[in-house]
Amino acid sequence: MTNISIKLYESKEELRKGFEVLKQLRTHLNEESFFNLYEEMQKQGYQLFGLEDRGLTVAVAGVSILTNFYNGRHVFVYDLVTDESKRSNGYGKKLLDFISDFGRRNGCQLVTLQSGVQRINAHRFYEHKMEYEKLSYSFSKVIEST
Repeated sequence: MTNISIKLYESKEELRKGFEVLKQLRTHLNEESFFNLYEEMQKQGYQLFGLEDRGLTVAVAGVSILTNFYNGRHVFVYDLVTDESKRSNGYGKKLLDFISDFGRRNGCQLVTLQSGVQRINAHRFYEHKMEYEKLSYSFSKVIEST
């Protein structure tokens, strides 16, 4: 893993490379909706990091630093995706380790994330390889327009 680099994606070209991996998880997005949402999310502190191997984006993590009563100051991982054809090569671990260091450098106490109930393999990765604790359930309800 000597040809690995992790960097903040900011330019349109970098973000487009990140989107190519991100859309494997966020299948409802197209490039236009990605950029529209990214613009709004960035104002709220969202940052997209790309992990590259020999210049090829193989994994991305979208994060924000948040503060609330129950987690204090923490890094929230909105998106963590390794290219489907590149999984089980240690990229996800390397990227989450980077996010932990990023949080530490920014005064955070925790890294937190949510994962869909159907993503059993992801849960196994978080709990067994990364030693994350499953602490809660997340609930949502669609707000119907009037």
